[in-house]
Amino acid sequence: MRVLVVEDSQSLADVLVEGLRDQGMAVDAAHDGLAAAAKLDLNSYDVVVLDRDLPGIHGDALCQMITDRSDRAMVLMLTAAGAPGDDHDRAGRGGAGRDAGVHAGERDALDTREDGRALRLVEVDDRSDLADV
Repeated sequence: MRVLVVEDSQSLADVLVEGLRDQGMAVDAAHDGLAAAAKLDLNSYDVVVLDRDLPGIHGDALCQMITDRSDRAMVLMLTAAGAPGDDHDRAGRGGAGRDAGVHAGERDALDTREDGRALRLVEVDDRSDLADV
């Protein structure tokens, strides 16, 4: 399985990459949206672990790019937003809350909460009626 980890926190990205490699996965990492877009253009991935609040290109826009691809990957979207409607966006871009990514083309597959944090596995859904993110 080939995985792309897109996370601007170097320490978190390192932990994710190490854990996935320990499980036998081929893992690439990108620390901003521009680097992630370049890797997506060069390689085909089975899974993208995607932070929403990225410098360069926002995670929602990257998710839309994945939606538009013919070789769509599964997306595990990470966010600091803790609840639906939570406007937390550490980069100060006026985030639209935890559920905004759903409007970027993904469909919920898992929502697990522990200690007030959300883990969401989403599958990119090919929808032509998406609003601009």
